[in-house]
Amino acid sequence: FKSFVDKTELDISKGLTGIVGPNGCGKSNLVEALRWSMGETSAKRMRGGSGSMDDVIFNGTEKRPARNFAEVTVVLDNTTHTAPGPYNETDEIEVIRRIEREKGSDYKINSKPVRAKDVNLLYADLMSGA
Repeated sequence: FKSFVDKTELDISKGLTGIVGPNGCGKSNLVEALRWSMGETSAKRMRGGSGSMDDVIFNGTEKRPARNFAEVTVVLDNTTHTAPGPYNETDEIEVIRRIEREKGSDYKINSKPVRAKDVNLLYADLMSGA
């Protein structure tokens, strides 16, 4: 996703989680990755230069080639089984958004293809907020 060409994990625990680092290290990209995985559709809100959602895909550097896709996976703890009905049978809920250059995004919840609306409803039902 954007500047993160290699798999990167961010553990958001109970309480307050902060993202700290120097300018240009990707703090904003991590927050945007979460927002994007939740269904953000505006490339402008994702600081996309060309106005295309393809801008979230790593464009390469002098030392690393560009990629053709970006993917964000959010794993939600559901050990209390308080998620909405269709997702309440497992201890974890895995939400995936993947985009391929010039092909658009696909969403999955627990490995099952879903619509963006389904992802939005899941997060709304979990009361995650904006």
